[in-house]
Amino acid sequence: MATIGTFTSTENGFTGSIRTLALNVKARIARVENPSDKGLQFRIFAGSVELGAAWQKRSEQDRDYLSVKLDDPSFPSPIYATLTEVEGEDGYQLIWSRPNRD
Repeated sequence: MATIGTFTSTENGFTGSIRTLALNVKARIARVENPSDKGLQFRIFAGSVELGAAWQKRSEQDRDYLSVKLDDPSFPSPIYATLTEVEGEDGYQLIWSRPNRD
């Protein structure tokens, strides 16, 4: 598990940054005004470039979080992460972990 971004809440989403060995960008997570029931609820931008999407979820422990998918033609595959509040940390953390290959 690795923290690859930090964000703060805004009126219509979140602002912050995403940092990995290959990516270092300021990012904005903007709420979709009229989302469909199963459609994306947030769009993620680095400047004016759309970098991904996010969906509002609730954990088994009854905690809200965003399920995030980052994708770009320069990536070998999409990056899946979770945006959540972490106890003892300010704001929201974008957390990535490698999927299990059982």
